[in-house]
Amino acid sequence: MTEPTERTDAERTATERTDAERADAELYDAELYHAELADAELADAELADAGLADAGLADAELADAGLADAGLADAERVGLSVVIPAYNEEARLGPTLDAVTRYLADNESRFGCWEVIVSDDGSTDGTREVAALAHPRVRLVTADRNRGKGNALRLGVAATAGARVLVTDADLAAPIEELERLDKALSEGNAAAIGSRAVPGAEIADHQHPLRELLGRAGNLLIRATAVPGLRDTQCGFKLFDGDLAREAFAASRLDGWGIDVEVLQRLHRADHPIAEVPVRWSHQPGSKVGPLDYPRVLGDLVLLRLRRLRPADLLVTALFLVLSVALYAHRFFDPGHRYLIDSIQDQNQWEWFFAVTADNLAHLRNPLFSDLQNFPDGVNLMANTVMLGMSVPFAPLTLLAGPAVSLSVCMALGLAATAVAWYWLIVKRVVRHRGAAFVGAALAAFAPPMVSHANAHPNFVILFMIPLLVDRALRLATGARVRRDGIVLGVLTAYQVFLGEEPLLLAALGMALFAVAYAAVRPDVAKAALRPLGMGLLVAGAVCLPLVAFPLYWQFTGPQSYHSVLHGDNAGNSPLSLLAFAERSLLFGDAARANELSLNPTEQNAFYGWPLVLLAFAIAVRLWERPLVKALAFTSLAAAVLSLGPKIRIPLTDTVYPGPWALVRKFPLFESVIEGRVAMICAPALGVLLAVFLEKVLSTQRIGTLYAGLLAVALALLPIVPAPLKATPREPVPAFITSGAWKSYVGRGESLVPLPLPDPGAAEALHWQTAADLGFTMPGGYFNGPYGADRIGIYGAVPRYTSDMLRDVRYTGKVPVIGRNWRAQAKQDFAYWKAGVLVVAPQPNDDKLRQAVTALTGKPGKWTGGVWVWDLHEGS
Repeated sequence: MTEPTERTDAERTATERTDAERADAELYDAELYHAELADAELADAELADAGLADAGLADAELADAGLADAGLADAERVGLSVVIPAYNEEARLGPTLDAVTRYLADNESRFGCWEVIVSDDGSTDGTREVAALAHPRVRLVTADRNRGKGNALRLGVAATAGARVLVTDADLAAPIEELERLDKALSEGNAAAIGSRAVPGAEIADHQHPLRELLGRAGNLLIRATAVPGLRDTQCGFKLFDGDLAREAFAASRLDGWGIDVEVLQRLHRADHPIAEVPVRWSHQPGSKVGPLDYPRVLGDLVLLRLRRLRPADLLVTALFLVLSVALYAHRFFDPGHRYLIDSIQDQNQWEWFFAVTADNLAHLRNPLFSDLQNFPDGVNLMANTVMLGMSVPFAPLTLLAGPAVSLSVCMALGLAATAVAWYWLIVKRVVRHRGAAFVGAALAAFAPPMVSHANAHPNFVILFMIPLLVDRALRLATGARVRRDGIVLGVLTAYQVFLGEEPLLLAALGMALFAVAYAAVRPDVAKAALRPLGMGLLVAGAVCLPLVAFPLYWQFTGPQSYHSVLHGDNAGNSPLSLLAFAERSLLFGDAARANELSLNPTEQNAFYGWPLVLLAFAIAVRLWERPLVKALAFTSLAAAVLSLGPKIRIPLTDTVYPGPWALVRKFPLFESVIEGRVAMICAPALGVLLAVFLEKVLSTQRIGTLYAGLLAVALALLPIVPAPLKATPREPVPAFITSGAWKSYVGRGESLVPLPLPDPGAAEALHWQTAADLGFTMPGGYFNGPYGADRIGIYGAVPRYTSDMLRDVRYTGKVPVIGRNWRAQAKQDFAYWKAGVLVVAPQPNDDKLRQAVTALTGKPGKWTGGVWVWDLHEGS
């Protein structure tokens, strides 16, 4: 990644800049560069298409248009050009032209020689005749057909010759006399001055209908937030521009509708041209052609405009990432309701329940931060569990329509592809221009072995598209250009990431901190220049983020069923060997036995980058060590790898144990709940960027031998870690007792259905029963994080009770204890605590022993119905 203050290097001439400096310096905003290049290449063609050629810009055509007759053949003498777009304005145009020409004629000493251009957008009434009969200095340009205000303005501004260009609507809602205020603002060094109805000092003589005004303000607020931050009124049709900048900006515009106002201001804003917002007098005029629905249309136009600027290579990369994501989930993606990711253990059941309960809470207007559907009657603090409200809420309609299995499957596939695209965007924008190099780097960042491992059923560690956006915004802050705006955006993005996953956010912050420390060490001048704006921006971001997340975090840490931390034991770090080994899902070298020996389980294979990639990364660091970026990336990767080894590092093949650096932070708040092996996931994007830098260097060489050797080295490093599709097996069917609704006759109001043994992190199929029954019943137990004991330490699953523990032991051991009066009394208490209406034992290992134990506890035999054994606790009560 580059840092903003390296723009001083970018100011050197191309002949002075070395290849190393070219890669490290932030000498371009790739997105803006490509957009402006495309604009320059397409401007002539699109203007011709828009009818500009027909409007006539050649000298002879200018004479035909009346410019010579108006005495304006010498374009340099024109001080002010007024452009009035018109479509079927026969009734209003005449009085407007009279007012404008009279005012300009009376103030020629101030504004100099002037011209008025009426740009007719294919009117079908007498608009053209009105313009033709007006003042001699009024010229008419026409479009061949009606295309919109944007097309009319583009034609009109292109025909101007003034040092300044005023754009005003045909209704003259802002009186022409207000030009003096705008002219004064332009004289103070601004590139544009826009008449505003929303800043102090503005006067509104005649308001619109209150509902129309409210909708207009809401639409304008949305436009301001997404397109031109900082400007309060983008749509007032009274704007004064520097003439050259206006002709350049309008010529490069693409929108034909009235969204061109936003597009032109956005261009000036992005190019850092100052824009003044000037209060004006304004009155609503009847016959407005702008409706409330036009505001969302403008946003849609801007989105489409953005998409049109994408290169074909970018679209191809997006499609490839989507194909790769679907291929990874191929064994489940096309039939998610009947296929189960076996390596997810019980996590797929848990996550489908999270999506289902979120949608159910929203549909019934219940608190989305809590549910008692599992762990009844105590319930589950959903904010203290990784329900990913940032995804489960927007996917709620799909969940309600197609079910949580489909919703989760689509969400994870799209989320993984979006994450890869986001890394690609960041690498192209900040690091390399070569699309192929960026694609390879982003593919490693998103599809590295740790990510594939978590792709089994940890969407919070797969859907990481916000992380590259956070990195980019932090880099913007370091430039000091727009600290307040970038700080606000960073705060909003951070708040959203909180609802996607707090642990990934913590790890991302740790990774960025490691990179920042390393870069500051090699470029202290850059660090010193960036420190103040970065610090101020982070304060702004915190001030924006905290109010947005304050209540959810308060609920998470102090609400019902909250807990203090989750203990993972002393062995949650990676083995040093796991950094060099291959993951289970490695297509060529996957070894499930070896991978599971070096990891907690198949979903926590958090390293496994393979020795060829580690060796290549070392070689790249040595070869390109002179680059500050490479040094920082190498340090970040190495530091994250070492931290991931945990608080105690065991030297392989020995009994020697050394304290690891993670011991320094393991007891800090938040860090105490992190599975330290996951810190190695930071290496994925760091290695991806490092690989992109190397590939661009290789692909730019003129030496065939070097090119082949470099590409071969990359291929040999990446091929061993190419992932195979995730394993999926046919899903265990839900018993007919549940799917048929037979359970309803056994469970009364306020009662629960009790699967035995209780569902827990090791066996949570009952959560699938619950989602299959549309969450119609509650049940005790479950798979979640909740509190235990007076210290409220976080544990997985419900607080153990005697009966639940005993029945779980029976399931796993097949041994039934002697059940007498004490056990029956305890079971009665536990059943009452769970408010049990019916006990259910499904076919499972040692189910005969379970039936024996439950019969002894209840004093009556179970009934076989709907594929399960049931004990109705209402009978004989």
